[in-house]
Amino acid sequence: MSFLYNLFLHLISLLLPIIALFNHKIKLFAHGRKETFSKLSSIKKEDKVVWIHAASLGEFEQARPIIENIKVTYPNYKVVVSFFSPSGYEIRKNYPLADIICYLPIDTKSNVKKFIKQLHPTLAIIVKYEFWPNLLQELKNTNTSTLLISGIFRKKQSFFKSYGSFMKNKLSAFNHFFVQNEESKKLLNSINFNNVTVSGDTRFDRVYEILQQDNTLDFIEDFKNNKYTLVAGSTWKEDEELLVDYINNTTSTDEKFIIAPHNIKLNQIKELTSSLSKKTVLFSEKDNVNLKEFQVFIIDTIGLLTKIYAYGDIAYVGGGLATGLHNILEPATYGIPVVFGGNKYQKFKEANDLLELGSATIVTNKIELTTTFASIKNDNELRFKMGNTNQQYIKNNVGATQKILTHLKDIL
Repeated sequence: MSFLYNLFLHLISLLLPIIALFNHKIKLFAHGRKETFSKLSSIKKEDKVVWIHAASLGEFEQARPIIENIKVTYPNYKVVVSFFSPSGYEIRKNYPLADIICYLPIDTKSNVKKFIKQLHPTLAIIVKYEFWPNLLQELKNTNTSTLLISGIFRKKQSFFKSYGSFMKNKLSAFNHFFVQNEESKKLLNSINFNNVTVSGDTRFDRVYEILQQDNTLDFIEDFKNNKYTLVAGSTWKEDEELLVDYINNTTSTDEKFIIAPHNIKLNQIKELTSSLSKKTVLFSEKDNVNLKEFQVFIIDTIGLLTKIYAYGDIAYVGGGLATGLHNILEPATYGIPVVFGGNKYQKFKEANDLLELGSATIVTNKIELTTTFASIKNDNELRFKMGNTNQQYIKNNVGATQKILTHLKDIL
């Protein structure tokens, strides 16, 4: 298995530069990795380093409360954050609390040896998943203290199959597993890993802290103009087809719509704008116009969605009809109902929890979306009940960060 895995990586390494010629995301993926080792060259032998690895943006948000606390509690440590995906790296490459932000190199033996040698971390933290065999083996070989945080395991994963010994053995690199639920703990126990704590998901701490910050956006306040507002966040084309149909067919003039697309490429923003029959303004056009006159506001920039949710009376969260559901905890923390589309939500514990609580609703077509939006808008009691349930759910699940930080005292 090891031979086949390494052969596969070798082939991928050869093909990546060719694929990058035809795919922008792969181009970022390949070219960004060329800078990794030069970035790490600034680390000196005497530096103390904490390394945190996140697959993409969602996992970074899980790591963020830990990073912020480490910077305060252990200021003599350098913090290095690595990403696997361009969608995480490109958005957070200038995050101020990390000393170095880079891509994780391809998981070849030579790459990971060089990576860990240059990093020489006192502590390695891997978020949720990202179980790269050669990397984990090198962490074990170098006796690096390694933690998994906000981990979640499922029975269908190879670790728990009769043929999964190759991957199962790599888990021995972890000194401790901090997992989201009891099921994950039981699964790890079933393969003789007992160094497990059910700590919960650190994202709850992150989104709860959002309420303590200043979330004022004057231009959103002007646009909203005290009217009922639907905020649609991280939408994909599949989501927007449903939303556009609803917006274009609504006869209400007292309802406002804010759409923050996942992809803000110019051609796709133009396509979205041209599909709307209501008076629409872009974030990039907001200056020197009377925002109160518009019914739809398209946010063609990044970094504002978390605050924009504060102005919503209801939220639609995208991704469930496309590649996978985006963060529903951010709107939930503001105490508003959450709606999302599709069937790509099962692996997200919070989505299943909120559906069970009745404070989130899933839609799969235009009719369901229209019916759901109308029923929530027209029933104040239902809307407030769903929102309050969401906010209480957030409060009930905070605390994972502190459990992990307590453990760090024995390492740092």
